[in-house]
Amino acid sequence: MKQSASFQGLRIDHNSIINLEKGKIPPQALDLEEVVLGAMMIDKKGVDEVIDILTSEAFYKESHQFIFEAIHKLFQKSEPIDLLTVSAQLKKDSKLELCGGDFYLISLTQKVSSSAHIEFHARIILQKYIQRSLIKISNEIIMDSYDETKDVFDLLDNAEAKLYDVTQGNIKKSSETAQNLVIQAKNKIESISNKKGLSGVPSGFSKIDKLTSGWQESDLIIIASRPGMGKTALALSMASNISIGQNIPVAFFSLEMSSLQLITRLISSETGLNSEKLRTGKLEKHEWEQLNVRVKNLEKAPLYIDDTPSLSIFDLRAKARRLVSQRDVKLIIVDYLQLMTTGGTFKTGNREQEISTISRNLKALAKELKIPVIALSQLSRLVEGRQSKRPLLSDLRESGAIEQDSDIVSFIYRPEYYKIDTWDDDDRSSTEGEAEFIVSKHRNGGLETIRLRFVPSLGKFEDIEIYDSPYEFHSKMNAAANDDTFKPETDQPLSSTGEEESDLPF
Repeated sequence: MKQSASFQGLRIDHNSIINLEKGKIPPQALDLEEVVLGAMMIDKKGVDEVIDILTSEAFYKESHQFIFEAIHKLFQKSEPIDLLTVSAQLKKDSKLELCGGDFYLISLTQKVSSSAHIEFHARIILQKYIQRSLIKISNEIIMDSYDETKDVFDLLDNAEAKLYDVTQGNIKKSSETAQNLVIQAKNKIESISNKKGLSGVPSGFSKIDKLTSGWQESDLIIIASRPGMGKTALALSMASNISIGQNIPVAFFSLEMSSLQLITRLISSETGLNSEKLRTGKLEKHEWEQLNVRVKNLEKAPLYIDDTPSLSIFDLRAKARRLVSQRDVKLIIVDYLQLMTTGGTFKTGNREQEISTISRNLKALAKELKIPVIALSQLSRLVEGRQSKRPLLSDLRESGAIEQDSDIVSFIYRPEYYKIDTWDDDDRSSTEGEAEFIVSKHRNGGLETIRLRFVPSLGKFEDIEIYDSPYEFHSKMNAAANDDTFKPETDQPLSSTGEEESDLPF
């Protein structure tokens, strides 16, 4: 709660008291504020140059905030902006006298003769505003830190969130008007219509992308299955399709496997070399050359892997913000949700409540960063006890909040894993090397069951239409491996990491 002191009927903000005690006044540039406002009222070009840089809060003097708000309203209505129209708008808002009347507006226009250098002046005003914001946030952090009832990890999370907002030049607002939101929505629709391809981040699987139009910003996507179905393999296939195929930055948080194990699986997928050979290092000469040549695209891919064990939701949010800010990451993958922790110093509630907190925070993270977040999840053992092994929404493990918080809930189902040889809807169709991607919840679209090809030796999912049989890919890779193109330049093998991997399927 913000503290304040009362003196002769005046309320003094606690932050101001701290500044006065130190003998300092908040950073400000009143002369530049006057120049910028004056230039905006005499030259339309000046308005165009700074209207997207400044907000009313950026001005230190309250009367200057009112004047900028009036100019901004006129700009939104596409009305002329000059001394008379600004004065009329301020009268309409009952704020003209609070700004010093027409005399003060006239004095502002007399301080400048043109809008030259207005952008430079506006950015100085913005810098002063950021400095004031940092002082305010720092004071709030100090006050909160003295509160013994607050969890230290919550304090850290809140502090970083506030500082992140400042670095983005976008201090959070409590609400937005319908008018502003309609304008934003229309601009987004227009940009989508002019954009070639998908509106979201493409998964690399044609039917999934057709259903979703790509993974959409601010969405939380759950991919769930029983162990051994291929959650990690599908997530890695998507990460490869997106980062290597589309050159879109992806962050992969692995709580189960080491980063070296994950990259080895990606190498297997990219080079077509059997993962067993990569594990043991027993490669032929031409396979070493094949490895060296085909791994180059993976080396250049904007893929960032974090294998911090027992990652807390606080740590994830902090790391994600930095990756988005510094690396322009467009998609986050978490493998997997049940291995995360809440990160608090004290346990509150049972595991189901903790999972609810984690899923809620993952959705909040997607909204805050405006990027899709994919979280892998385990299913309960109830699946094993049913005659039909196809997953249902009720099978989501430990918490119904996962279903509630997510925008898309999907499942991976491989009948071959349960020794089921044919599909239940077509007893002539073999399940060998095939899987279903079942979309059971889609907040902004339809539901569908999509067949995918699964190549166990490479730990890779593909569009089922690419190959006529599950072994055609292997034949193609073997033919390429025996091609004269892959002749070793040296007999010296690559060094082996000796990293132990878990058995396939992934």
